[in-house]
Amino acid sequence: MSDKPKFISVVGPTGSGKSALALTLIHDLASRGIKAEVINADAMQFYKGMDIGTAKLSIEEREGVEHHLLDWLDISQESTAANYQVKGRAKIDELLSRGVLPVVVGGSMLYIASLLNTFEFPGRDEDLRADLEQELIDKGPIYMHEKLAKLDALAASRIEPNNGRRTVRALEIVLITGEPFAASLPDQFVSYLPNLQIGLNSEREHLVQRLAKRVELMWEKGLVGEVNGLLEKGLRSSKTSSQAIGYSQALAQLDGELTEQEAIDQTIQLTQRYARRQMSWFRRDPRINWFDYQNEHLVSGVEALVFQALEV
Repeated sequence: MSDKPKFISVVGPTGSGKSALALTLIHDLASRGIKAEVINADAMQFYKGMDIGTAKLSIEEREGVEHHLLDWLDISQESTAANYQVKGRAKIDELLSRGVLPVVVGGSMLYIASLLNTFEFPGRDEDLRADLEQELIDKGPIYMHEKLAKLDALAASRIEPNNGRRTVRALEIVLITGEPFAASLPDQFVSYLPNLQIGLNSEREHLVQRLAKRVELMWEKGLVGEVNGLLEKGLRSSKTSSQAIGYSQALAQLDGELTEQEAIDQTIQLTQRYARRQMSWFRRDPRINWFDYQNEHLVSGVEALVFQALEV
């Protein structure tokens, strides 16, 4: 890297240990005189009260490290990558102005891409969006996904058929611009500021087992109770938070549509599928420096790269 990085990002599939690595790195940077703070890039951790199902670190688990862009949305609000791009870049600028190194941590693909890369989001057409959302209500997400596939097969292949919100947004962009949805995404990776990307992953089977245990632990910790407590705050009517993996299944369990085991099994399956989609996305970016989270020399390897890039 020719330019000294202005910030660091730690990315990869869910459950790969990004937060733990980031905290270790930040403490060791502090020992070298560099203050660093975390900027969250997990879209579901934006929401107040969505803690267990997002594996959000508690205050104690943050080990005294400041974490930004956690809990800044109410359950009833919609999260968008465009809004996050504005908020995230403002926070990066603020930290840099104070001499603090930003460390972006998360796995929400489009949100991270919006923060790291130089591209602008296509505009919105409120009337068209309203029509598409009504069509989604009337005909369902599978119908809308099939409609998208006819217009833009590549976009459809990157979106879960049941994710009506993402499908509607893709359709809106295609119909507004007359171009494929993918054309609005960063394909040529051009950083808006020099940065160093660290990626965590490991062998597929190990991650699969790890994610299954992670989901089971969420139920043990009381995810269903958390979801029940969020109902009065508008979880059920939210376009975004109610569709989050785990939360949707816990809601179905509360409604008697799924047994507890069915809810857990479905969440495991969807989480594992989501992890595959994350890796499919991140592998496209040649700038990411990949590390095996099972490697006993993980921390020393990452720190050697970071310290060299930062010249400390």
